[in-house]
Amino acid sequence: MSDAPRPGTGKFKLKVMVVDGNVTEHFWVIPFKRTASGFVGVLANEPEMVHNVVFGQDIEFTRDDISDWGYSRNGHQVGSFTVCVMFKKMSKEEADYMRATYGFDC
Repeated sequence: MSDAPRPGTGKFKLKVMVVDGNVTEHFWVIPFKRTASGFVGVLANEPEMVHNVVFGQDIEFTRDDISDWGYSRNGHQVGSFTVCVMFKKMSKEEADYMRATYGFDC
């Protein structure tokens, strides 16, 4: 099995759990790469609840810290299940905009 992305795919991302004391928050990490002990990548969201990381910081994590994943395939989003759940809490207009702009099929 090859690690090379399939043709037509890109924008790979992982959602990673960060714990700060008793507080847990999940962040998109874009881009990321494998390491000998797990993964490393760039935090792509501003923290709202945890204070031990900052936007743009490189963070190391393991497979157990991953809570979601996503990528684009031929202009459509694959995965990103936590975003699909959030659509239920958005207005119809906002959810429709996200679907049309970013290619979500959920």
